[in-house]
This record gives sequence, C-alpha cells and structure tokens, in this order.
Amino acid sequence: MASVIDEPRPSLMPAPPSIDNLSPEHSTDWLALLECAAPRGNVQRLADLIPNISSWPVLLERAEYHGVVRLLAEYATNLDNAFVPLEIRAKFRELQRAHIASALRFTAELFRLLLCFAEAGIEVLVTKGPALAVRCYGDPGMRTYRDIDLVVREMDIRRATQAMLDLGYQPRIPLTAIDAKKMPGEYAFRKLETDLLIEFHTEQTLRYHPRRLQIEKLFARRAFVTIDGRSVPALSLEDELVLICVHGTKHFWERLMWIADVAALISRQAPDWVRAQAIAREDGAERILRLGLRLASDLLGAELPAHVNAGVISDRVVAELVAQIENRLASCETRKIGLLQRAVFRIKMRGSLLQGASYLLRLSLSPTEEDWTPGKEGARPAFLEAIRRPLRLAKKHSRRSEK
Repeated sequence: MASVIDEPRPSLMPAPPSIDNLSPEHSTDWLALLECAAPRGNVQRLADLIPNISSWPVLLERAEYHGVVRLLAEYATNLDNAFVPLEIRAKFRELQRAHIASALRFTAELFRLLLCFAEAGIEVLVTKGPALAVRCYGDPGMRTYRDIDLVVREMDIRRATQAMLDLGYQPRIPLTAIDAKKMPGEYAFRKLETDLLIEFHTEQTLRYHPRRLQIEKLFARRAFVTIDGRSVPALSLEDELVLICVHGTKHFWERLMWIADVAALISRQAPDWVRAQAIAREDGAERILRLGLRLASDLLGAELPAHVNAGVISDRVVAELVAQIENRLASCETRKIGLLQRAVFRIKMRGSLLQGASYLLRLSLSPTEEDWTPGKEGARPAFLEAIRRPLRLAKKHSRRSEK
C-alpha cells in the first residue's frame, strides 16, 4: 500500500482568522484533518495535535463525512501506540480493509466495462474514482469513491445504455427519456444486489462547466493512467484538474476530500500550467480553477509556480470565498448554505455580473431527471419543466437552509 506521507515540512500553515471563533475542540479537530489531507503532512505535527482533539470517535466521524478517513488512517498507523487507542486502531484496520475491497471491486468492474465498450466501438474516458486516486495518491484504494465516472459522447449514449442493460445494469434514465432527448444530470446505472454504480457524463450533462465542453478536444487530449498494471484511457491531467475544480465548486466545496484531491494532483504530478489555464479559459472556468488552487494552497500548503500563484492571489473575490468556505468547513456548517448564498456564489464564479447572471439562469432553467414526471418523460413540454425547476430548487434549498 502506497504511503501518502512525504518529507515533513516545518508545520502546516497557521489557522486563518476565520476559525478563531471556534471552540478549541473543533479547531484542533479541523487542524488534524488538514494535516492528514495535506500533500506533505507532518506526522509529528499531527502527534502534537492529537492530545487536544475532542475525541477519536468525533474525529473519525468528521473524517468520514469529509471523505478523508483513508488518509487519516494512513497517518494514524504511523503514530505511537500511546496516541491511538486499540479500539480506534481496530476501526482503522476495518476501514482500510473495506476501502481496499471496494477499490478491487470497482477496478475489476472498470476493466470489464472498458473491454465491453472497446468491443462495441464506443470510446470512453475515465475520470475521478480509481484513476484520480492513482494520480493523487498512487493507489486506487487511497481515495473514497462510490461510483465509476466515465465520459462518453452524447451521440453514443443510447448505445452505451443498451450495452449497460446487456451487462445487467438498471438505468436511472430510461430509453424513452433518451429517445425524447431529455438531458439528465448524469446517466446513472446500478447493478442490482451490488454496490456498483456507474455514471456516464457527456458534453450535455457536464452543465456546471460555464461553457459547453468541446468533447472532441477531451478525447484528443486523452492520457493513460496505469491501474493495477493496466493502461486506462483517462482525461488529460489538465482536463482532470479543471474538472475536479468544477466538481468541487458545483458542490460549494462542502468536503475536504475535493480540496485534498486538487492539492495532491498538482503536488504529485506536473501539470502543464499554460495548457491548464487555456482549458479553463476555454471553458469559462478561470475563476473556478483559481478558487480550487487557492483552497489547495491556503488550506493544505500545495505549492504553485510563481506566475500561477500571482494570478490566484490577485483575485480578491477568490480570497473572500476561500475564507467563507474554510469557516464553513471548520465549523461543521457545510449543510447550511441558503438559497441566496448559493445564487451569489454561482454568479461570482463567472467573473462579471452579466456572465454570472447568465450562468445562474442557465443552471436554474435546465431541467434534470428530478424535474421530470416519472413515466412521462417524453410527454411534458420542456418549457414547463424549465419553469418548474427554479420553484423546486427554491423549495428544496429553503428547507435545507432552515435546518
């Protein structure tokens, strides 16, 4: 099992002022998670923090929520026995075995799917999941994931759906909806009586990219990632970097795992920064990329080239958002993002008020499967679903913000 521990550095960056108002227990728990998620964490620094954490069960619960429990377990095994109770060590061993077993199941299924699609003449690219785990941590079992994400051309999605049906998968999006040209959030497939979930993404479903993806460029720039000795077609490193920043932004960076992925990817690999910035510019995602990079730098100490860092730190809106995001993460308030906050955040991601308003409007009026009438996917006029969507979102997130 590959270790994520690198050469120790003097210490993690000091806690920013935004978490000064937290209780000592929460502040220490958060610093401990940051230490484990950092690409060059320090075991001694973690050992200094452990005596002041609220409790191991609470820290473990927070690590599981943030998707970094596997990283915490890796560091915990390097701590002296006096710091980690026997029952917690046993829990970590149990979690490690579960992660490894899950990774083996998903990678085996990934190989089977790639073979099936190659035989059918359908090109796919792997993103996130085991490919990202290998790129970031050197091991498909070092990152938490519950599905396999594949990029496919929209024109191939019906054939891909039929192939998945032939493999025994149940589609969330029925063929009737595909034939009616409905656009879901993603094309999801689950294998009955298993935990296998496969999601296909196309140029149409990757709607949180500010501009429509030019999918042929993704395939032209493809790279290959070696997983368990096999070469797997994947997004280029730079496309993956932009995509995971868009994904984190889509979810308001509610989990530390997504920031850790950005930090690990740019620290372990060597992106072509000119290419990455060009891709972000092409996608209209320049601020989205800057936000992901600044979170990785400020929270986890990821190092950026001087010319890249200059552009990142010069964006005052990004600096403001990073402070807000860390305060929310550190204070366990990630589930309390109100409707207005969400709207303002989306607008700010595009750089200007006009572009931001257009981006927000497009997302608000683009129906997904949650807006369809079950069993009548092709019967209801699209404009009615577009009108219904903002009303549904307002109701959903108003309830959420009141909790």
